[in-house]
Amino acid sequence: MRGSIFITVKVCAVIVAGGSSERFGGEVPKQFIEVHGRPLLSWTISRFEASSVVDQIVVVVAEEYLLFVSERVVDPFGFAKVSKIVIGGVTRPESVLKGLEALPLATDFAAIHDGARPLVRPEDIDRVVQTAVRERAAILAVPATDTVKRVAGDYVLSTQDRNALYLAQTPQVFQYDLIINAHRRAAAGSDTEWITDDASIIERAGFKVKVVEPSAPNLKVTSRDDLAIVDALLRREHSG
Repeated sequence: MRGSIFITVKVCAVIVAGGSSERFGGEVPKQFIEVHGRPLLSWTISRFEASSVVDQIVVVVAEEYLLFVSERVVDPFGFAKVSKIVIGGVTRPESVLKGLEALPLATDFAAIHDGARPLVRPEDIDRVVQTAVRERAAILAVPATDTVKRVAGDYVLSTQDRNALYLAQTPQVFQYDLIINAHRRAAAGSDTEWITDDASIIERAGFKVKVVEPSAPNLKVTSRDDLAIVDALLRREHSG
């Protein structure tokens, strides 16, 4: 692994950008909307391109956007690490599995990331990868700062101990054989609604997942307001 103290391993990233963005609204999915002069997804890819430990990138998109991503998101920006653009599935777990199966057999660790998280710092990608090399599984996550309530029928059932609560982000990085086999087992089941992120699959398989706190905002764009925040932060980042 370049730039680390570890024995060289092959690290590949799966960037999942196949969602329809129903909550976001609009004719174009949020990951393709232009922000600060280029499609949002291209900013996301650029962070992994700049990582010192990621060797290859696979981008997962809906079939109807396959050509668009090639011609408008990848090619204009010369992303040398993007080795494949593959068609995703109906659900996010299906898309992640298709991305994992598109990685080289020589992959040692896979970093799975949301295409709508364009602000992740390359150095944070490196830190969570390096942690996963030690621990087999690691994710970016931030401590909960608000008080969290369990609610049913609009009534509070209990108050959770926020000191023990973290909000999961991506990338989430796993030993490759561990995560692809876990996803395959999950896909063979009849119920996948419990899969809220990739770490949850690993947790259910009985493995520990190490938390790494990001050094900067790692916002996932889910609304127009989020897009405005990302645009402002990118403009500030590139103002110098």
